[in-house]
Amino acid sequence: MPTPRGQMTVILTDELERFVRDKVREGAFATPSEYIRDLVRARYLAEHDRAARLKALDAALAEGLADAEAGRLVPVGEAFARVRAALGIADEDMNA
Repeated sequence: MPTPRGQMTVILTDELERFVRDKVREGAFATPSEYIRDLVRARYLAEHDRAARLKALDAALAEGLADAEAGRLVPVGEAFARVRAALGIADEDMNA
């Protein structure tokens, strides 16, 4: 008999099954399925967020490479001075 779309069978070790059932008994979740869905949803969102951050990082790197290729460069000392100023770190703090 085919499994309905969106439905899965998950086989857990005895220890993991007890863990899930304990979480349901604690009252945080109404059913084991609800708990498993919550875990999968959290993992999905974390991976989705990570993918978005990696995409943004790739875009920033591409922009930086394009700036370098176009000759839009800043000497490293000036770049670090800008970062320290943006973070409110005085130059003398760097020697402490």
